[in-house]
Amino acid sequence: MSPLTLLPFVVLIGAMFLMTRSAKKKQQQAVQMREQVQPGTGIRTIGGMYATVKEVNEDTLLLEVAPGVHAVYAKNSVGAVLDDEEYNRIVHGTEVPDDASSLTDADATAPEKTADAEDDGRIDLAKDDEPAEAGTEDASPKKTDGESDAK
Repeated sequence: MSPLTLLPFVVLIGAMFLMTRSAKKKQQQAVQMREQVQPGTGIRTIGGMYATVKEVNEDTLLLEVAPGVHAVYAKNSVGAVLDDEEYNRIVHGTEVPDDASSLTDADATAPEKTADAEDDGRIDLAKDDEPAEAGTEDASPKKTDGESDAK
């Protein structure tokens, strides 16, 4: 066999080697990332949920998904470990100030009331007692038993 006929096989094997090598490298980086998870760290799961790590076990994590709401997840479900600044920016929209009173606005919480019922978006669904208008009834004359369709 000439070396020219072996060239496609060598190229194919080389490409497979490079692909598996990069996949192993990515897998090792994911394992390292999951091992660095500590309580208090903000994470994003592979499903896209943002949570704070409360407890780290051998194969599981206890996550706080909302204030006072805890859930147990597998360590493999961690998609990304986020730093505090990025986690607060994503979850809260901005960085959270120390004083929570600045987050509320007394004027914005009271809805404006209107006196006119038509302006509040309600639709009147009551039936009208009036007969239908003359133009809306069936305009075709009714046939008697003696009449036929053919003319």
